[in-house]
Amino acid sequence: MTKQVNLNGLLKKVLVILCASPLIALAQEWPNKPITFINPFPAGGGTDAFARPLAAQLTEQLGKQILIDNRGGAGGTVGASVAAKAAPDGYTWFVGASHHTIAPSMYKNLDYDIEKNFIPVAMIANVPQVLVVNPSRVSARNAKEFEQLMKKNPGKYNYASAGSGTVHHLAGELYKIQTGTFITHIPYRGAGPAMNDLLAGQIDLEFDGLATSAPQINAGKLVAIAVASNKRSSAIPNVPTFQEAGLPDYLVSTWYSLFAPAGTPKPIVDKMIVEVQKALNTPKMKSIWEKNGSDTPNLTGDAFGKLVSADIARWSAVVKKSGATLD
Repeated sequence: MTKQVNLNGLLKKVLVILCASPLIALAQEWPNKPITFINPFPAGGGTDAFARPLAAQLTEQLGKQILIDNRGGAGGTVGASVAAKAAPDGYTWFVGASHHTIAPSMYKNLDYDIEKNFIPVAMIANVPQVLVVNPSRVSARNAKEFEQLMKKNPGKYNYASAGSGTVHHLAGELYKIQTGTFITHIPYRGAGPAMNDLLAGQIDLEFDGLATSAPQINAGKLVAIAVASNKRSSAIPNVPTFQEAGLPDYLVSTWYSLFAPAGTPKPIVDKMIVEVQKALNTPKMKSIWEKNGSDTPNLTGDAFGKLVSADIARWSAVVKKSGATLD
């Protein structure tokens, strides 16, 4: 009886090894051709600010070119749909963002599920939102002045977003809920086009990620009203937080991340996790991230997946309370 049990145990171990061997070999051979990162927003936005340096660093590490494929539209859902249908072979990856945890509450007919059709790989950046204004169109220079100005002029001012259902959009709706103000929402097809119009004076203000705003703030082209984090950002250290200005619960950040299409072999996903963490911790990348207002995240796999689920619930509540719609 004991021998039979031992033989059964040995047979199971052999089967595990035989089954695992092809996957291990697959991971060892990967990559053997160029890789594509699908960015669901137009070039020049916050996603690009992190996706392109990461792709360049991973190209060096892996020895194969990583290409960025910008597929903007519908608050990032067009690119997400394309990525969800990609072959799960380790050669197509999705550069998602916290916007994609809002989409399930805003878009009723999505043809993908961010939790079911993707494997969470790693958060690659986490950037606090900042309220920025075009100084030629908005006279306020701090959070209190801004709130007073909005209350005196309901509906007069407009704010840009990277698209309906993005964090930029919901950050504005959350601000309106907490301050009892009304500001008109103007959606764009990405943070890049929104920023261009803000700089050109075609729009009044924006609740934006520091990745796209910090350079314009430091150049004196935009005025930063406050940062939506619990501490000041090293990218704009002279700008106070909303907490300092009397809005302790106004905390909003935009995270960027890497996902794999569901079905991508685990050994390849695990290898990419290792390579991404290695890339993020290089001095060059740390310097770029700091300039873009982000820390270096250390959130991967299932732990990152739990954050995705929590954010879906959080933004669903904001959508319901604000009545936010796809303008």
